[in-house]
Amino acid sequence: MSQGAHPAAGRGALAAAACYFCWGLFPLYWKQLADVDATELIAHRHIWSLAFVLCLMAAGAGWSELRAALRSPVALRWHALSGVLLTINWLVYVWGVNHGHVLETSLGYFLVPLVNVALGRLVLHERLRPVPWLAIGSAALGVMLMLVKVGRPPWIALTLAGTFGAYGLLRKKSPLGPLTGLGLETLLLAPLALTFLAWQQHTGAGALGRVSSLEHVMLVSAGVVTAVPLLLFAYGARRIRLSTLGLLQYIAPTVQFALGLWIFHEPFSRDRALAFAFIWAGLALYTADNLWYQRRIRLVVLPE
Repeated sequence: MSQGAHPAAGRGALAAAACYFCWGLFPLYWKQLADVDATELIAHRHIWSLAFVLCLMAAGAGWSELRAALRSPVALRWHALSGVLLTINWLVYVWGVNHGHVLETSLGYFLVPLVNVALGRLVLHERLRPVPWLAIGSAALGVMLMLVKVGRPPWIALTLAGTFGAYGLLRKKSPLGPLTGLGLETLLLAPLALTFLAWQQHTGAGALGRVSSLEHVMLVSAGVVTAVPLLLFAYGARRIRLSTLGLLQYIAPTVQFALGLWIFHEPFSRDRALAFAFIWAGLALYTADNLWYQRRIRLVVLPE
């Protein structure tokens, strides 16, 4: 590795860690907007994210890529679908946070790496080593325990993990960069979001003109809150190893879990703790196996 690569990797790791830390703090932001309907919050998030992304594109060179994507039926289909998945993910997440389920939203994002492994096997037909299968089995047992002991399936966590995993799979197939991809997704769904917001205002249920000044500022700032972590992620992902990025991704659900437990004081029974323990054990197995495999590859490619 060249000398100049170390500072770049350090900056990349810092950017990725900042991204995940910001994502982990999101419950603090959305809790301030608990008086606004979750669907309306997501509609505002779409509109203001689009506005912010278009401003960033105007300052850079993203317009040509966006125009080319708008002329591509394949790109339109893929990103219309990924936009729907992202919207469902956002909606369930915000609803869960504002209805006292921050711990379960953290569980959803803890499950994402294992969902990605399962999707890789089922959709991309990737071969799995024995340990990832054991990790998936441990996590599945944790989910079953939650169903049997807690009395209901963790549908919020499963929806978040499933939609985000599928979203990542679609974005992996897309040639568009993070900023252009987000711009296309929000642009395609903007008419629906605008129509819904107009209807909300027409019926008198809309937040604009009804909530406090601070809440107005936070609604408009949703675009910045959405886009800035994505840009940090894009910067970091290009400069650090995938294994490092995989380890850093646990920052977000860990911060969310801490907020749910110690700031919002959500109930965490012994049965729920046992279910989480099986899922965390699965993650530990998966992470250790992944690090071992990455190290083995490096030793084969660059033998000592």
